[in-house]
Amino acid sequence: LFELVGGPAALHDYIQSMGIKETAVVANEAQMHADDQVQYQNWTSMKGAAEILKKFEQKTQLSETSQALLWKWMVETTTGPERLKGLLPAGTVVAHKTGTSGIKAGKTAATNDLGIILLPDGRPLLVAVFVKDSAESSR
Repeated sequence: LFELVGGPAALHDYIQSMGIKETAVVANEAQMHADDQVQYQNWTSMKGAAEILKKFEQKTQLSETSQALLWKWMVETTTGPERLKGLLPAGTVVAHKTGTSGIKAGKTAATNDLGIILLPDGRPLLVAVFVKDSAESSR
């Protein structure tokens, strides 16, 4: 996806243009895998993550086609089965994106899950969970 949007700098600039300042995107997956310290240069605050989710949920930033495709991908994601989606009753609609770094010296730099949970009455609940530098299991 980085290539489709013009790379990390283009994505960073786009997020900033939405008024979301507590986020930085400077590296793609290949760059982060080449140097594990680079991953710390990509970051967002809880507020920044919530703002991105809110704009996505409000359908204000993407074309209808792109919105539907991203929603589909997020609902159908199979990563993190023991994170947000796996902790909720079967059938609960959860559109989420997980993130997991590698393990170095017994610590996982990042174990993340953020998304939109549709409550039984149809209202959205925005959730962002970030765990940094943990020696615990990613479960």
